[in-house]
Amino acid sequence: MSVSEDSILKFTRGHRLQHDRVRDVWLIQAPEKAFIADPIAAAILQLVDGARPLSVLIDTLAETYQAPRETIAGDVQTLLTSLIEQKVLSA
Repeated sequence: MSVSEDSILKFTRGHRLQHDRVRDVWLIQAPEKAFIADPIAAAILQLVDGARPLSVLIDTLAETYQAPRETIAGDVQTLLTSLIEQKVLSA
């Protein structure tokens, strides 16, 4: 399953992104488990709010990191598709 740039993503029930200040890492909290999000994943997931379409997230990241939009779009779609398959996110 792939996500389109029109998709509006949100965390599924029981999942959320949280910053662990003690360890200074971002975690994806899930029922009875947690995943450490690497800095790139954390930057992407901080923009997932259930309101903005994926195209806006990609534009924001491309502008913030001054990177080619096509590169950002591919990386973002790969990560988010994986998280949808793992049922962390839904479209």
